[in-house]
Amino acid sequence: MHSDRTTLFRHLWDNYRQVTPSAEEIHRLLADTQGGEIVNDHIALRTFNLEKVNLSKLAEHFLALGYTEGGEYHFEAKKLYAKHFEHDDPTAPKVFISELLVEKCSPELQAVVHKLVDQVEPASVSADNFLHSGTHWQVDYDAYQQLLNESEYAAWMAAWGYRANHFTVSVNQLARFHTVEEINEVLKGEGYVINSSGGEVKGSPEELLEQSSTMADRIEVTFRDQTRTIPSCFYEFARRYPKPDGQLYSGFVAASADKIFESTNAGM
Repeated sequence: MHSDRTTLFRHLWDNYRQVTPSAEEIHRLLADTQGGEIVNDHIALRTFNLEKVNLSKLAEHFLALGYTEGGEYHFEAKKLYAKHFEHDDPTAPKVFISELLVEKCSPELQAVVHKLVDQVEPASVSADNFLHSGTHWQVDYDAYQQLLNESEYAAWMAAWGYRANHFTVSVNQLARFHTVEEINEVLKGEGYVINSSGGEVKGSPEELLEQSSTMADRIEVTFRDQTRTIPSCFYEFARRYPKPDGQLYSGFVAASADKIFESTNAGM
C-alpha cells in the first residue's frame, strides 16, 4: 500500500495522461488561462465485483491513507454499484469507485470476465502500483466486442484495466471560470467534444453538484490478435454548492454519474 497520498495521485495522473492526451492539454489550457494551480475534485476507478478485485479491495488503498467511506450509489440499468471515499484534508481529492455486478450479466459475459480476473495475481491487488497497473490479462478483439455489445463498462475494463477512468477539475477552485457552462464553451471553442447524454451539464444547484465531461480520447490498444483504436479516458469538471451548514456538498448525484459513465461510449 502507498505510504503517501501525493505519490499515489501523481502516479495515477501520469498513467492517466498517457492515454488521455486531451486531459493534459485542457489542464495546461486552464492553468495558463488561470495563471494558477488546477485542483482535482475527484478521480474514478472501475472494477468487477469478483472477490479478488472487488470495490473493497481497491478501497483498501485509500482507507490506508486516511480516507473514510462516504455515500453509496446504485445504477440498476448499467448493473453497477459504487461508493465514494473522502479525506479529512479538504485538499485531498475524493475517490469514486464502482464495480460491475457480474452475476447480473449474461453467462457469456460472466465467462469472459472470470477468465480475465483469473489472470490477476492475488498479491498484485495489494501492491503499491495496483491502482495504476493497467490490465493483468490478454484479451482478443472479438472478446472485447462481445463485452461491448452487452456492457460498455465491462469492455472498457477489459481493454484498460486498473487506472483512473477520469480526473476532475474543481470548478470551485478556478479563479477565471465560475460555472461549468463557461468551461464547456471554452472547450467547445477549442474543438473538444462535450458529453451531451442527459444534457451537457448534469445535475443542478438544487442537487448541490453540477458536472460535465469531455468524451473519451480515442487511443490505440494492442489486443491479443490485433491493434484497434478505441475510447480511453475522459476529463470531468465539477462545481459543488454549499449545504445548509455552509460546507460544500461532498457526495455525488447518481443520476448525473449515470450519464458521466457514458463519456467512454464509442457511439456518441
